[in-house]
Amino acid sequence: QVQLQESGGGSVQTGGSLRLSCAVSRPIDRNYCMYWFRRAPGKEREAVALIDIDGTITYAQSVKGRFTSSQDDARNTLYLDLSGLKPDDTARYWCAADDPPCVQIGLVRWPNIAYWGRGTQVTVSS
Repeated sequence: QVQLQESGGGSVQTGGSLRLSCAVSRPIDRNYCMYWFRRAPGKEREAVALIDIDGTITYAQSVKGRFTSSQDDARNTLYLDLSGLKPDDTARYWCAADDPPCVQIGLVRWPNIAYWGRGTQVTVSS
């Protein structure tokens, strides 16, 4: 049983930055595929980052160069640093964990994700 808890969302202006946090109930090792998802109003959920079991980090094209994933193993916490925010980034954001092998960002589907938190809202004003 893995529990995830997101935090750090808020309201910012275009061009602003936020740090999202995901507290994990177990040590972050390489037994799970870790993802960040988001869902904008009226759109399907989109995987924006994948941390594979080998440590490789992959970003969706829509956020590449602006979002950065990192982790603090001592705190069992994942981070997603959001910069250069745009109104199109307005969405609810979740972290998620799944059993390997890790499905790539373009193919992963929400119903197959084993664990996720309650999400945190990001709103970017123009």
